[in-house]
Amino acid sequence: MKLTLLRHAQTEGSLRNLYYGAADIPALPESLSELHRRAGDYPTAQRYYTSGMLRTEQTLAVIYGNVPHTRLPGLREMDFGDFEMKSYKELKDTPAYQAWITDVEHNPCPHGESAPQVLRRSLAAIAPVVQRPEDAVCVIHGGVTAGLMMAWFGGGRYDYSVSPGQGFQVTFREGQPVSYTRIPAAE
Repeated sequence: MKLTLLRHAQTEGSLRNLYYGAADIPALPESLSELHRRAGDYPTAQRYYTSGMLRTEQTLAVIYGNVPHTRLPGLREMDFGDFEMKSYKELKDTPAYQAWITDVEHNPCPHGESAPQVLRRSLAAIAPVVQRPEDAVCVIHGGVTAGLMMAWFGGGRYDYSVSPGQGFQVTFREGQPVSYTRIPAAE
C-alpha cells in the first residue's frame, strides 16, 4: 500500500511565517492555480482524505478534482493556542513564548497543544488508513506530516520539512512503513 502525504497549498499564514494551525484560513489563489497546473505530477489513489480544514479541502480539489474523500480531523495541524496567527517577531519577547521555544518538541503552547499531543492524535487518525490495502492520499499539514514521518522513520522534524504542495509517498507492508520518496519528485 502506498500512502501519499501532501501539504496543503500556500496560505497567507505560511507566506508571512505565522504560527497557525487551528485557524481555518484559506489557501492563496495563486498557489492553488500553480498546484492545479502541476496536478499531473501527483500520484493518484483509490482513497482520499483531508484534515477537513479549508486549505486542505481546497488543495485536494485543485489537484484531484471533485473526488469522494473522508475528513479526518485527527490530522489537523497543531493548535498553537495563544500563538495562533502571530509571528516570531510578535512573540519573541514574551515570557510564554520564550518558555515554549526551550523545547518545542515537548512543551505545549499556552491554551494550545504540544507536539506529542498532535502526534498521538495523528497516529490514531492515520491507523485505519494504513491498515487497508488500497493506496491513499492525505492532504494535510506540514507539522503533522513531519511528526508522522519522524515516528515512522526516525530523525528530526526538519528532516521532513515540506513546502506547500509537497510531501511524501510512504510504502507500507502489512501496516508497517518500509520506505518513502518525496512528492512531487525532484525535477
